[in-house]
Amino acid sequence: MRRKIIVFAALATALAVQAKDIRKVTVTTEPQMHCANCEKKIKNFFKFEKGIKKIETDIPQQHVTITYDADKTTEQTIIDSFSKIEYQVRKVEDEKNDKR
Repeated sequence: MRRKIIVFAALATALAVQAKDIRKVTVTTEPQMHCANCEKKIKNFFKFEKGIKKIETDIPQQHVTITYDADKTTEQTIIDSFSKIEYQVRKVEDEKNDKR
C-alpha cells in the first residue's frame, strides 16, 4: 500500500510540473536596440526576474521575446519592468494575425 501511495504522489507531482502556464510576449523597444550592449542590458536585467524562463532578442527586427511562467508574473509586469532600464515598449501583435 505504501508503495502505491509513493508512486501516486510521484505521478501527481510530475503532472503538476507539466501543468505550468508558460506564455510568450514579444515587444519592440524605444529607444531601439542597435548594438550588442543594448541586447546585453535587456537580457541581464530580465535574467533574474521572477517567472522569466527565456529571453530572445532580434536586433534587425527590433523584437524582444520573453517566455514566462504566468503563475509567477504577468505580461503587464514584464512590460512595466522595461522602464526600470529606461526603455519604453510596445507589444508586437501576433504576426499570423497581421498577414490576413
